[in-house]
Amino acid sequence: MRNILAIPVFAGSMLLVFYLTFGSLGPWLSSHLSFAIDQATSLLSSALLSAGVNPAFHALVIDGVCAGVGSVLSFLPVIAVLFFCLSLMEGSGYTDRMAVLMDRPMRCLGLSGRCLVPLLMGFGCSVPAIMAARSLARRKERLAVTAMIPFMSCSAKLPLYSMFAAVFFPREKWLTVAALYAIGLLMALLCALLFKKIRFPQARKTGSPVRSCISALPSYRIPSMKRVFLTVWENVRGFVKKAFTVIFTAAIIIWFLQSFDMGLHMVDNSENSILAAMGKAAAPIFAPLGFGDWRSVAALITGLSAKEAIVSTLAVLTGAAEGSCLSEMLAGVYTPLSAFSFLVFCLLYTPCIAALAAARKEWGAWPRTFAVMFLQCAAAWIFAFLVFQIGGIFV
Repeated sequence: MRNILAIPVFAGSMLLVFYLTFGSLGPWLSSHLSFAIDQATSLLSSALLSAGVNPAFHALVIDGVCAGVGSVLSFLPVIAVLFFCLSLMEGSGYTDRMAVLMDRPMRCLGLSGRCLVPLLMGFGCSVPAIMAARSLARRKERLAVTAMIPFMSCSAKLPLYSMFAAVFFPREKWLTVAALYAIGLLMALLCALLFKKIRFPQARKTGSPVRSCISALPSYRIPSMKRVFLTVWENVRGFVKKAFTVIFTAAIIIWFLQSFDMGLHMVDNSENSILAAMGKAAAPIFAPLGFGDWRSVAALITGLSAKEAIVSTLAVLTGAAEGSCLSEMLAGVYTPLSAFSFLVFCLLYTPCIAALAAARKEWGAWPRTFAVMFLQCAAAWIFAFLVFQIGGIFV
């Protein structure tokens, strides 16, 4: 009976985590931080105008850097709440117990219970999760888990989920995010089943079966709050560091590409920019998915550097950087159905460059890595297509 109830209880625990993170505490804290960032941006803009700086420099700082980095930093409380909840679960021994109890079901997928830990780490960041997968003994397991991890919704995708859920699904925010996590898990399971059918030369030589890791259930314990807060601090610090490095750089590049045309002349309308030309060229590919707008395509391109860059790109390209409300601007670009289709594509398509580099070390060669990238993008396109086309029948 204990084993039968373990999985439903675990699912209920994760739903509670999603509710706290996206439905109540996380958004409440995020709204206060967003207000503070907006006020600081307004003060900085007034100071620059009073100093008589060049209009181009003012646009770079306010419309580029502050809009891009600030839109990402406003979701910092969401990241903190999620990792606080996950750290409590890990510190209490609950995660270790689930790894043991999930051993038998995961063997049906050709995996062992030890694979649960790197998969759960994928909810934080794909890079350390892929590195943790290297400790698995069987090469087939390592390759399977490395391919499954990008389908787990990492923390970099949380700002995107939070923003779109708040705009298009305000009454079902946490359910919307939970559905995205479920879709990612479904794709990971399909990936595991695919790898179960693949025969690797090393596996034929050793002939080693998937062995159980069950010895005894770990005991529950009182979590160390010091360790919990250290874990939250490390993840928050990493998020802030990425915001002021990768996102900072991406915001400047995005601002340049959307402010200049092919002749490097500054444009008044971003639709005449270099970035618009790139987005419009690829837009027909995504039109059947419901988001053929060039701004959406441009955001997907910049999302290859870091998934948080999608939020900052949309903030810049929709004109939210100029003082307009981002939610109002997004409502003019997407419908609820196309917004969910866009989220599904962002969930499943190629992870960030850092994750690809980590995966390449396991796959062994860039050609194999690019093949996996193509399969991920193809799966994202197909799933988003099904969501939009089937959803259109009912909407």
